[in-house]
Amino acid sequence: MTDIERASPPSRKRILVVDDSSLVRLYYRDTLEKAGFEVEQAINGIEAMEKVLVQPFDLAIIDVNMPRMDGISFLRTLRSSPGDVATLPALVITTEAGEQDVAAARAAGANFYLVKPLSQQDLLRHAAALSGAPP
Repeated sequence: MTDIERASPPSRKRILVVDDSSLVRLYYRDTLEKAGFEVEQAINGIEAMEKVLVQPFDLAIIDVNMPRMDGISFLRTLRSSPGDVATLPALVITTEAGEQDVAAARAAGANFYLVKPLSQQDLLRHAAALSGAPP
């Protein structure tokens, strides 16, 4: 049994992956699903908002640089939404590593900020911690 398979949460936590890169979405989805998470995908902030307004998620994993609505704009919109949607935990994973980028994401409502590339173990550790799944 691999570390990924041992990390399976007993209740399937739902994660929304928001990234315009199909390769990144595939990597996150495969890693998270093997660990027992249920994964939904969106290619930009607009599609992500449509999804969070109609179904509950335990975590959003968000890229910053995306067309139509970037990750920072998505976070601002999410945090100003009514009800429980506004409190959805948000993990930003991006190539932007500057202090101003981290500050902008935190100001917009990110709970945690990581820089790509990211190992499977780091992805699973943060996804479990922020979604409330067992490590």
